[in-house]
Parts: sequence; C-alpha cells; structure tokens
Amino acid sequence: MWVKGEIFRNLADAKGSAAGLEREAQASLFDRFDWFARTMEHCPPAPYPLITRARADGSDAWLFLAEDGQGKAFALASWYSLKFGPVFTGTPEDRTAVALLTAIARRAGKRLTSIRLSPMTLENTDLLSRAFRRAHWSATATETSCNWTVDVTGQSFADYWAARPGELRSTVKRKGAKAGLDITIFDRFDEDTWDDYESVYADSWKPEEGSNRFLRAMAEEEGAAGNLRLGIGRIDGNPVAAQLWTTENGVAIIHKLAHRDSAAEFSPGSLMSTAMFERAIDVDKVHLIDFGTGDDRYKRDWMDARAPLFTLTLFNTRTVSGLTGALRAKAGALVARVRTR
Repeated sequence: MWVKGEIFRNLADAKGSAAGLEREAQASLFDRFDWFARTMEHCPPAPYPLITRARADGSDAWLFLAEDGQGKAFALASWYSLKFGPVFTGTPEDRTAVALLTAIARRAGKRLTSIRLSPMTLENTDLLSRAFRRAHWSATATETSCNWTVDVTGQSFADYWAARPGELRSTVKRKGAKAGLDITIFDRFDEDTWDDYESVYADSWKPEEGSNRFLRAMAEEEGAAGNLRLGIGRIDGNPVAAQLWTTENGVAIIHKLAHRDSAAEFSPGSLMSTAMFERAIDVDKVHLIDFGTGDDRYKRDWMDARAPLFTLTLFNTRTVSGLTGALRAKAGALVARVRTR
C-alpha cells in the first residue's frame, strides 16, 4: 500500500489541506479542525503546532499535536477536550488505518523523542499503540480517567427517570417543591445569559476556568449551529445554577455544570440536571447522553455505563532520549504491578 505522509508546522497550512474535517464531515465536535485551532489559540499544551497527515486508498488520517521545541509532543487538547484520538476522513478498514498511522509515526520519528496523548478511549489507545510499535516506538498506556454515558434509545424521560436511584428521585421531588427554581434552557448564544453562567461558575465549588475565551467561543459557535443547550436556574430572579451542554447527531454532551455554594441547600444542580435531561430526551430525542471525563460519584446516579480513558505515552526508541524514557516507563509499570499484588 502506497502511503503519503506530511507534517504541517502551522495551522494556516494545515487548514488549506483539511478537507473532510468540517462540521458536515465529522460527527464529533472534538474531531473538527476548528476545535483543534481554537485549542491552539486559547489553551495550547505546548508552544508549537505539529500536525501530521497520511493519505492512502482515498482516506486521510490526522494526528493533531503540539510540541515544546525539544523533541516532546502532546495531544493538541485541553481539559475541555473530552476525548482525543486520530481523526480519519473516509471509512478506512483497520488495516488501512494502521498503515496510515504507522506512516505518521515514521514522520514524527524524524523530529520527536516522545509523545503524550490524553484522554484516549481503549479503541484509540489500541490502534495507535499497534501503529507506532510498527515504526519502532514504545507504547505505554495508563488508565487515568473515565467516561460515563447513558443510552436512552427509544426511551421517554419518564422511562429514564423511573430507572434512576430512589434517593435521587426523592431529593429532586422534595427540593423542587421547596426551591422555587425557575429554569430556562437557551439554544442560542446570548450575552446576558453568558454573563449569568460565568457569575454562577465563579461563585461555585469548581476550580478556576481554564480559558473563558475558549469556552465562550465554543458556545458562540455551537449556538450559531443550533447545538447549544445553556441552562440557567434562578431563585427570586437571581442565577444560582448553570449547565453547558451541546446536542448534535443524537448525542448530548455535558460540558460544564455549576451552582452557587450559597444555594446548595436547595440542590439546584440536581434540579437543573433533571430539566436538562428531560429536554435532551423528550425534545431533542437524543439516543446517548455523555457526561464527559471524570469518575465523580454523583455521575453514577445519572449514568449507566462507565468506560476507562487512558493516557498513552509513546517513546521513539531510535533516539537515546526516547529509549531511556521507554525503559523507565516499563520499569515503572513493573513496579506498579508488583505493588498491586
């Protein structure tokens, strides 16, 4: 199989060749060129973009990286990226996909000693590990997070809600009668509503926002596409809870949620989630709801399925630094296995 590979060192050059990475061609928000470009602009993991592509049999494979200028590269991702992996155009068979990614690994091997990728699904971790090992890279995967989802295919919200834990349903019923929470869900970006979201988040238990500009740009773009679901809950006219979702191609993704600590006694987060789930299931008719990354205990009440997410570290064993890193990683993994026995 003849495979052509190339590397782009800036986003402008890559965009000119990025046919098939638009919204219309890529079902996932996290696989689109604009997502990677926005990440590089607002919250880059390293200073310099390093975008690799391979082509064969009518399909392309892309791997979006950022490098530090000293031989180390990282997934072009941030804490807003709920998944990361290679991006394909067309529908390559497994054999072709591996060949494309092996070509990328060989190209990357000419300038890199290591690559760190996260958050990765098991499928993407396996695919990239196989491909890079063929190009003399070492691959070490560590489970570092997880993803909770619930399949609601064919269900009404009433069906979904009846299957939730009794304690959660009781809390929502009791607090709902007491709180007087007025909930509005917006599907278009609105300046005042966004100000409400930011004020709630700033007054919540959540850590400082990674990049307000990134998140706002995402909300504006998804609002223009009609995919934004921004919920605001108010008590006596004051915003006390907020959730940021997107809904597209039958999948609802929960990106952000927060409530003011001062309103915690009313469980505004649970009340808001109830309204957001009802909207997604009964109005948007989604078949899957995705709670993003993290193993927070409360997610188990709302979700049904847990899948591990991995950090994949690749070392170029044809370099001294890469070989040393690979040996250290293997030694560390061996020690970890011994300790767990």
